[in-house]
Amino acid sequence: MDAVKLKVSDYMTRNVYTLKPDNTVADAIELIKKTGHDSFPVLDDNMKVIGYVSAVDLLGVDPNVKISEVMSKQLYVAREFMDLRDAARVMFRTGHSKLPVVDESDRLVGIISNADVIRSQIERADPEKVEKLRATIERVHGVKTQVYTGKVEVSKLIPTQSKIYADELKGRIHEINRGLAEPIIVIKKDSRYFLMDGHHRAIAAMKLGIDRLDAYIIEVNGDVELGIEKMARKKGLNSLRDVEIIEDVPHPLVEITFRNRG
Repeated sequence: MDAVKLKVSDYMTRNVYTLKPDNTVADAIELIKKTGHDSFPVLDDNMKVIGYVSAVDLLGVDPNVKISEVMSKQLYVAREFMDLRDAARVMFRTGHSKLPVVDESDRLVGIISNADVIRSQIERADPEKVEKLRATIERVHGVKTQVYTGKVEVSKLIPTQSKIYADELKGRIHEINRGLAEPIIVIKKDSRYFLMDGHHRAIAAMKLGIDRLDAYIIEVNGDVELGIEKMARKKGLNSLRDVEIIEDVPHPLVEITFRNRG
């Protein structure tokens, strides 16, 4: 998706917690406790965004006050078709960490946050990445391939890495629960699907009971044994259940800044 411009729709959250104008400050506080979020769009009965309320708006306010009395009515919104970078510029220039995403009738369809913008820049499976992998397979093994997108069954995935990190897995579970799931990358050979990118996503889906995931599929034509086949066989990797989840060690990119030095 980098050669093609990223859109707000590619990374926005579609499952959004919201409030109604007749809700009270007490209701909003309970929603903060329940979700861990600090701000919410306010919708009318037609799903139109009529306001926005943040935790700051609730400070020192009587719990019985209606949300309609404390919500912000001057709204910055995004559209699904917007360039993601443009949405990021709006957030940066206005100091907003989130923007409701609305359709042509101002009905809520999602929300985009600065965290989503950051996420768009890391670990994304894009066509350029897929094309590089396809070209490498053809060059190394002298085979022909074809690339397409589709759904793959999680239970049929054969992993190509033996370990994942529990902290990263937790993050992927959270993303999927929010309606976010970037495509994985698989190599299809015969009836087998070798997982090349997206091990944390795939195992998160398995734990959540999700049967199928969107994928970039590189189908290999030919009888040659691929290096990944040999590697998976050597490591005894036949299904996602063979992948070890490392519980007590953070992902290597995570630096622990505060340590208990005893």
